[in-house]
Amino acid sequence: MREAYHVELEQLAENLASMSLQVADAMERATRALLEVDLGLAEQVISDDAKVDDARAECEEQAYALLALQAPVATDLRTVLAAIHAAESLERMGDLALHVAKAARRRHPDPVLPEEVKADFAKMGEVGVSLARQVEQVIKSKDVEAARTIESDDDEVDEIHKHLFTVIMDRNWDHGVAAAVDVTLLGRFYERFADHAVSVARRMIFVVTGKMPGYGPDEL
Repeated sequence: MREAYHVELEQLAENLASMSLQVADAMERATRALLEVDLGLAEQVISDDAKVDDARAECEEQAYALLALQAPVATDLRTVLAAIHAAESLERMGDLALHVAKAARRRHPDPVLPEEVKADFAKMGEVGVSLARQVEQVIKSKDVEAARTIESDDDEVDEIHKHLFTVIMDRNWDHGVAAAVDVTLLGRFYERFADHAVSVARRMIFVVTGKMPGYGPDEL
């Protein structure tokens, strides 16, 4: 029974890791759609979002079944509870990629981003996708140091996000209010995407150590 139970726990972790790759791919495509004004890629992200939702539902169903049928304790209990929270964060990451793709579709055939901020969004997309792929490895390995690296890497996205405000508030900004709003919202989507990657990493630290690192209001 215990062997079968641990096989189920491993399967749950595999499903979460797979979800991480799904949202990484979604944000990678959404960013390309945004930067390259690619309607086809935007539509692909939008249509594929249902798969992320289904993956979350499957992970939660597995987790609740383990809670109900196996009554796990100690590390096993932390693993199941962390999986429930991680699945929620990963689904939100998918939703944020969806929002980016919808912005690209909404403005098509016009570009959403002015030229002077494209490099910033390219970098935020690159770092965000990298964080999601790192999460996949952390879920599989439960490597505490690798999980902590995700939190430090998130700082780069935060700095770019702050920089965007200085760009749109500059007196030389001549792209109007609508473009400023788009840049503000999109910057927030990328910042939150990275934050949720950090949240998942913290859950993995909790599984291993039994202690939850610092968290923000969205994780209460």
